Amino acid sequence: MNEEITIRTIQAKDNAALANIIRSTLQEFGANHPGTVYYDESTDRLSTLFDVPGSTYFVAEQHGEVLGGGGIYPTIGLPADTCELVKMYLLPQSRGKGLGVALLSRCIDFARGKGYRNIYLETMPELKVAIKLYQMAGFKRLASAMGQTGHYGCGIWMILNLELNK
Repeated sequence: MNEEITIRTIQAKDNAALANIIRSTLQEFGANHPGTVYYDESTDRLSTLFDVPGSTYFVAEQHGEVLGGGGIYPTIGLPADTCELVKMYLLPQSRGKGLGVALLSRCIDFARGKGYRNIYLETMPELKVAIKLYQMAGFKRLASAMGQTGHYGCGIWMILNLELNK
């Protein structure tokens, strides 16, 4: 990964750029279905969404340009020891350079630091490269959804046991 890239926590000034990255990525892969983050009202105000205990959102930035991000969130309905990896998206020119791995590592480290034992995620078959990244990190597929995400458009559910994957 390029040294000029900074990974920091989200700020209100990042909201519009991140909403655009999330929605354009889902459009790019034909994954802008109802029941996904594409239609979430909260996608436009991520800095507010992640202003709750047990959550964080990391932003990758280079020369003042937001390249993407990813976060950890204590989704309603998940067990107390489980958080969700959410809204992890990158601009096309930022992919394939280790940035996704770096963001995922930061999210995993944050979750461990907060005492979570598991990280849950939801995704779609169209996002093959992301699924491969999650599998390489140790995420395993689940037979059904967990929690109350509201993302009925996501058909792939995965979990990472932080105690088994150190």
